Amino acid sequence: MEEKLGAKPHKVVLYNRGSANITGVVDVISFDESQVVLDTDQGLLTVKGKDLHISRLTIEKGEVDVEGNVDSLVYSSNESLRKSGESIISRLFK
Repeated sequence: MEEKLGAKPHKVVLYNRGSANITGVVDVISFDESQVVLDTDQGLLTVKGKDLHISRLTIEKGEVDVEGNVDSLVYSSNESLRKSGESIISRLFK
């Protein structure tokens, strides 16, 4: 597998399905109590569950901590996102 230059290391650590520490995050696309969508160097990561919230967000370091009842972690391509433009966080802080 070819690594991107300047890419942050990507790692997902899930603790007892109650909290997750995720590194290599480029941006937060969307979030609510049932779903958190993150743009990572490895593609879009969708965390689904119940009572989800982001307890720590450090985009400069590419780190996100998610807490709640995690039901699934799913990766998908982020090509359509990159073509469409900005994320929700970028639009909020203009």
